[in-house]
Amino acid sequence: MLERIAGIVFPIYAIVAVGYAYGRWKKPDMGVANQLNMDLFVPALVFAALASKSFHIGQHLPLLAGAAVVVLGSGLLVWPVARLLGVPVNTFVPPAMFKNSGNMGLPLMVLAFGEDALGAAVVLFFCSNFLHYSLGTWMLDHHARLGNLWRVPVIAATLTGLAVSLLQLPLWQPLWFGIKMLGDISIPLLLFALGVRLTDSRHADWTLSLVAAVSGPAAGIAVALAMSQLLGLGGRDAAMLIVFGALPPAVLNYIFAERYGQEPERAASIVLIGNSASLAIIPPVLAWVLP
Repeated sequence: MLERIAGIVFPIYAIVAVGYAYGRWKKPDMGVANQLNMDLFVPALVFAALASKSFHIGQHLPLLAGAAVVVLGSGLLVWPVARLLGVPVNTFVPPAMFKNSGNMGLPLMVLAFGEDALGAAVVLFFCSNFLHYSLGTWMLDHHARLGNLWRVPVIAATLTGLAVSLLQLPLWQPLWFGIKMLGDISIPLLLFALGVRLTDSRHADWTLSLVAAVSGPAAGIAVALAMSQLLGLGGRDAAMLIVFGALPPAVLNYIFAERYGQEPERAASIVLIGNSASLAIIPPVLAWVLP
């Protein structure tokens, strides 16, 4: 089991470490690469997974519902922690809600549960991403306009892929394979970019960040366990939902905090410490849920 878990987590953290080391050494401008990833490669990955002949959204609706409750429930559980610490809720709560289901979640799910789990992993990623761009944006700015969500490339790709799947539209296989090849670029680039991004983070508040690093995954796991029982999830779906709940904060939390002026230094610290702490949190969770 230890060898199996090492085989899952080593490629992930190794690529993040390479990105972090290269970021410290060369300080590259990842703006263009990140833009390409979010505008092209990740949407291609999402579309290819959803438009695949083997994907059926009806099979994943319970998992989608469970993921939504994990996101919302995590926020409710850590809300009193923020109050107890005397920290602004909009600084502490979003990182616990919105998980790193892209940079870390997608490769982790595929390595842990196999290529067949990509569709389910995309469902988890879409749920977290959609709620982050909608609810997460509203939490930081109540006057934000949410009517243009469909213009976000990942969400547009999700809606298009779901339409192809639901309507059973025939897709020329060479075209689908070409889109999938573009999508395959995204996962290693996501991990590398995460490593580079973490070099920008600062240890602004160790105590706060350590509490966030523990309370966020703990809340996510607790809600995931409850929802697995309530929704009757079993086997792989239940395991994936628990791993989803245990994921560290998404890097988008720092980007959003910077955009809306919500204590970006603290948000950066929470993201950095949370993703670093996941090295100690994810392996035991995998040992627990893997058969």
